[in-house]
Amino acid sequence: MQGVITPVSTQERTQLGIRPGDTVRVHQKVIEKGKTRIQMFEGLVIAVKHGNEAGGTFTVRAQMSGIGVEKIFPLYSPVIDKIEITKRSKVRRAKLYFIREKVAREVRRQLRNMRMVNMSTEDFKEEEVPEAVEEPVVEEEAPAIEAGAPETPEEVEAVAEADAEAPAEEKTEEPA
Repeated sequence: MQGVITPVSTQERTQLGIRPGDTVRVHQKVIEKGKTRIQMFEGLVIAVKHGNEAGGTFTVRAQMSGIGVEKIFPLYSPVIDKIEITKRSKVRRAKLYFIREKVAREVRRQLRNMRMVNMSTEDFKEEEVPEAVEEPVVEEEAPAIEAGAPETPEEVEAVAEADAEAPAEEKTEEPA
């Protein structure tokens, strides 16, 4: 029998013994714009197919932003940098496809318990206040400078105090 040349340590992946019900964290190499980075995908193993042979795969399901995402990973893929088993659960099935429907049922139950609300962004929009019509400003004529007008700051203050003590004249409008 021929030995297969691969950059992956097949012995380690075989001994890992991934089974349905395991929660795994898969570190996957992603190449973007010429750079390589590691992207993690953590979820529940719902199926293992073809065991430990060369074409073996495992399916991982995760919830991302409220949406169920499933990825099928080849067990011996060189794209996979590392596989960590974070949790092991005892299950009685070889394929956990029923998890899909179970999650959908839970979502439907939550939607049923929600109450209907009729709201929109229009409800929170600030009402535009119509600008008040500005009345034309009538400028009063400045009094002519007299010979006895105050020139120093002390004289200006004295005149201002005298004006404040004098009763203000009320303006009365006559109907036209």
